[in-house]
Amino acid sequence: MSAHPGEFIEGTHSIPQDRASLARYLARRGIVLGPGLPRQFAGGYGNLNYLIEIDGEPAVLRRPPPGPLPYGGNDMAREYRILSSLWREYPLAPRAMLFCDEASVLGAPFQIIEYRPGMVIRDTLPPDLAGRPEIGDLLSRQLVEGLAALHAVDPAQVGLDNLGRPVGFLARTVDGWAARGAAVADPIDPLALSEVVDWLRRRVPADMPPSLIHSDFKLDNMILIPETLGPVAVIDWDMGTRGDPLWDLAVMLSYWVEPEDPACLHRVRQMPTAQPGFWRRNEVLTAYLRLSCRAVGDFTFYRVLSLFRSAVVFLQLYDRFRRSPGQNMRGAEFDTLGRGLIDHAFEITRGRAE
Repeated sequence: MSAHPGEFIEGTHSIPQDRASLARYLARRGIVLGPGLPRQFAGGYGNLNYLIEIDGEPAVLRRPPPGPLPYGGNDMAREYRILSSLWREYPLAPRAMLFCDEASVLGAPFQIIEYRPGMVIRDTLPPDLAGRPEIGDLLSRQLVEGLAALHAVDPAQVGLDNLGRPVGFLARTVDGWAARGAAVADPIDPLALSEVVDWLRRRVPADMPPSLIHSDFKLDNMILIPETLGPVAVIDWDMGTRGDPLWDLAVMLSYWVEPEDPACLHRVRQMPTAQPGFWRRNEVLTAYLRLSCRAVGDFTFYRVLSLFRSAVVFLQLYDRFRRSPGQNMRGAEFDTLGRGLIDHAFEITRGRAE
């Protein structure tokens, strides 16, 4: 198995796992763990992913990060439930093979998932792809098509028709992120925070027919074939549920930065969409609505809520950093990023930004 440059975290930056404990646990289930230590994949701020070998085949060990976890995220049991069946109707979903809820094995619940090799594009395009508008166009189209295809899956066909609580989904989403924001609110302008939350609560749309949603659909959660850039897999399903599909779209668009956007959006650094060839956000929305045969009167509510969510996520990461500064030095600047995103969401509610 050849590795792509930067695919793994090496040396002291990797968070080791107890190979001997894992081997004993798997052996009790008739599974042979291959030689060598688990190799940690690079990328992401949340769950930890490792390349292992079981019964002579590569697989991915996936577990939450150490320390306290935010409510609703890093849910290995939920992700296992989704991935143990979704692959039957959505080919980009890798198959989950094993779930362990015994914290004594590795210190937290974990799962083992099918390994699908490929490349991942994060906040910048590789040098050989940069400056080529056709690449931006291709990746934009694949993201929209992949999301629309997920939302077209009938949850009943994959045994997920009772996943989540779709009734009142958006109202609970507002309240949930408001509560999480309040828990890490000390760096935030309290007026902007309260104004944004009040604005959202006054404008919650009526429930629409629910779909299976990913809740963090973006480019670095899509594994690509290096030669063609075709999609191989969509990963990171720990927040998957049934809910409003336009929320899933809005979350993706919260990472979708355009050249003229304010500095706080560029600092999110999740996708290279400010590069030539990538679609604009309104083009993404139009294409998605066409593919999904859906309609929306005013997308502004979804836009504000998704930016508010992003702000709170970065503030949670900052809170994790300040509790344990040695774990992830990238978190040191996330307080100013979170404040900037909430201020931008506030400007949108006042019609002064988009």
